[in-house]
Amino acid sequence: MVRALRINLRSIDLNLLVMFDALMVERHVTRAATRAAMSQPAMSNALARLRALFRDELLVRTAQGMEPTPRAIELQESVRRILQQAEQLLHSDALFDPGTSERTFTIRMSDLVGSLLLPECMGRLAAVAPGISLDVLHISPERSVRALEEDQLDFAVSFELSHGRSIQSESLLSDRMVCAMREGHPLATGRLTLKRFLEARHLRVAMSPTDLRFVDSKLAARGLARKIAISVPQWLLVPEMLRETDFLGVVSERFGAKLASQGIVCRRLPFESPEFAWRIYSQRRHAHSKAHDWMKQMIVDVAAASRRS
Repeated sequence: MVRALRINLRSIDLNLLVMFDALMVERHVTRAATRAAMSQPAMSNALARLRALFRDELLVRTAQGMEPTPRAIELQESVRRILQQAEQLLHSDALFDPGTSERTFTIRMSDLVGSLLLPECMGRLAAVAPGISLDVLHISPERSVRALEEDQLDFAVSFELSHGRSIQSESLLSDRMVCAMREGHPLATGRLTLKRFLEARHLRVAMSPTDLRFVDSKLAARGLARKIAISVPQWLLVPEMLRETDFLGVVSERFGAKLASQGIVCRRLPFESPEFAWRIYSQRRHAHSKAHDWMKQMIVDVAAASRRS
């Protein structure tokens, strides 16, 4: 039985797993080919071979683009884990040198936090570790914890994640939620009362637990609710939407400060809005990893510089 398994593995091109991962991330053959540094015909051929290997269509064309089949979704996390484990085998932690390393770190981070930290992170990497790359994912808090536990993520940057003892965290940035609106909005001047706040129509970021925890849940505890006009999946859609409407949005104060140059005004919420901390989460088993410690410290240093600016 074991010998048969070895023979089967020898007959399989394990590079197909890299191509499968690219296809699942991009959901588009041409973009997946670019991601994997290969031609579009070669990626199309790889998809055909993957379909034959797994005896499943894996990705099917729909009106919205290519969508994964249930079998592909089932395979995705296992394939990602195998690729990460293979990368770890090929990169000895004891010999880690940021100046020569070509390692990829996988980080969970929303586009909001990414806008605060990633530009400076990438600038520092370009200067001292040009071979290191980041694979940034935005997944739910629950999936983030599971992905950390299963070594599918190196780090997660979020806040108040509920996790077990295998996960450790460190504070990066303090923040609070504020009310955002366009310059010239009727509520941009004068007293922003709770009544005026609730009478307005609101934009909400649907994937953000900050909106729910620091705004909607607090209002719900008082039997109140916002009038949600639109829910969007990404923070970087917020400034454009607010500039073109009289909607209100609730954003991180640090993110709001970056939007001031884009015609957005931020005001204190008309109810208690406690501070919270963005934190970096990682597996305790990597606590003594030279590579993990270096990457984590760089992110911590970037956050510290952000606090001073």
